[in-house]
Amino acid sequence: MPLPDPVPLYGPEYKRDPYPLYERMREAGPIHRVLFPSGVTAWLVTGHTAAQRTLADPRLGKNHALGNDRWRARASIMPEPQHSQLQVHLLHQDAPKHTAMRRLITDAFAPRRVEALRPRFQEMADALVDAMPAPEGGAAGSVDLVRCFAARFPFQVLAEVIGLPPHLAARFRREWGKVVAPVGPTDPGRPAYEALLRGLQEYIAEIVADRREHPGDGLLSRLVTARDEGELSPEELDSMIFQLLVAGQEPVTNQITTALVALTRHPQALERLRAEPGLMPRAVEELLRLDSAFELTTWRFFAEDAELHGTRVPAGDSVIVSLCAANRDPERFPDPGVLDLDRAQGPHLAFGHGTHFCPGAALARIELQVALGTLIARLPGLRLAVPDGELEWIPAVLGRGTTALPVAFDAPDAPDVSTDAPVMADATVVPHAPVCPLDPKWPRT
Repeated sequence: MPLPDPVPLYGPEYKRDPYPLYERMREAGPIHRVLFPSGVTAWLVTGHTAAQRTLADPRLGKNHALGNDRWRARASIMPEPQHSQLQVHLLHQDAPKHTAMRRLITDAFAPRRVEALRPRFQEMADALVDAMPAPEGGAAGSVDLVRCFAARFPFQVLAEVIGLPPHLAARFRREWGKVVAPVGPTDPGRPAYEALLRGLQEYIAEIVADRREHPGDGLLSRLVTARDEGELSPEELDSMIFQLLVAGQEPVTNQITTALVALTRHPQALERLRAEPGLMPRAVEELLRLDSAFELTTWRFFAEDAELHGTRVPAGDSVIVSLCAANRDPERFPDPGVLDLDRAQGPHLAFGHGTHFCPGAALARIELQVALGTLIARLPGLRLAVPDGELEWIPAVLGRGTTALPVAFDAPDAPDVSTDAPVMADATVVPHAPVCPLDPKWPRT
C-alpha cells in the first residue's frame, strides 16, 4: 500500500517497533513528509547515506529563529519566559555561537578524562547492584531495572562529571526531564507541565547561585565563571545547564533498556557476553546501531526554499533525520535487524554526525559498557519477567526506551575484585512494590 502523506509517527504500535515503517519509507525514497502527535509536520530523512549528507549539510541551521510560522504555531510549545531562557543551548545554535559554546564543555567530556573515571563509575554500578533486592517470589518475581538502576546510574555519573554537589544532586527530580515532551497549550496536562518547568528553572537558579558562592573546578563552576566574565549570557548559561541535566542522563537510561531488550531477544549474544566480557566495547557499538535511544534528531531548517534529496523543502519547514532508520539501512549494514557481535562495525549514527555530533559520546559509551557489563556479570540468569510484547515504550517523540523493565534473575554475584577486566553499570532495580528500597526519596516519580 502507498504511504500516507504525511506519514503519522505516533501511537503505541509505532513506538513499540518503528522499524517496519522505516523500512517502507526507505524503500520509497530518502525523504518523506511526516506528522507528529502535536500536529507538527516535518520532512524526515531515512537512509544512511542521505542521513549523513543531511547532518553535514551547511545549508541547514538549528536556530529556532529559522522556523517559519507554520512550524512555530505548533512546535514552540514551551511558554515564555522559559522558552527564551532555556532554549538557547547547543542544540539550537549555529556557528560561530555554537562553536564558542561547545568549546566550554568539551574538556569535561574528553575521552581521556572520562576513561580515567571508569573505576569510580564501576564503584557506583556495583553499589547499585549490591543494594538490589532479590526478586520477590523467587523465579516468579521481578524487579524493575529502570526504577532502581537505569534511572539512577546515569544521574550519579553525570553529577560526578559536571561537578554537581551532593546536596543539590539529592534534590534533583527525574520527572523534570518530562519538560522536553510536547504538551500543547490546550492539553489537559499543560498546568502540570508548566509547574515542572518552573520547578526545574528554580533548581537551575539554585545551582548557579551555589556554584557562584562555592566555586570549584567542575564544569558547572566553569560555566558560571564564563557567564560572569561575559562569555555567556544568563539565558545561555541556564540553557546549557538545562541541556546537561535533561540530555545528559535520560538517553543513557533509555539506551540501557533498549540494549537489554535486544540482548534478551538474542540470548546467544547475551550468554556470549557473559562468557567473553572483553567483547563489550564492540557489543555496545552494535547495540547502539541496532536500537538507538536517539531515534530522531531535533529540528533543522533551510533559510530559503531548497532541494533536499530531490524534494523541494520550503524555507522554515523542519527537517529531521531518523537515526534509527539510517542505522537499519541494509545498503550499509547487511541483515540490519540482527544483533551481530562480530559485525565489521562501520560508522553508525547513534550519536549523530557533523558539527552537532554528541559531545558526550565518549562518556555514554563508557557508561553503557560499565552498566551492561556489571548487570550481565552480576545478575545470573538475567531475563525479562514479562512477555516482550507487554513492555511499555516511552511516548517521547525523539527517543526510544521502556518506561519500566521488569526482569528476573538468580541471586546477584559479588563483584570480582581479582580482575582488571572492565565491567559496566547503568540500570535501576526494584521489586514490584510502590517504593524502591534503594532510596524512597529518589527518583520522585
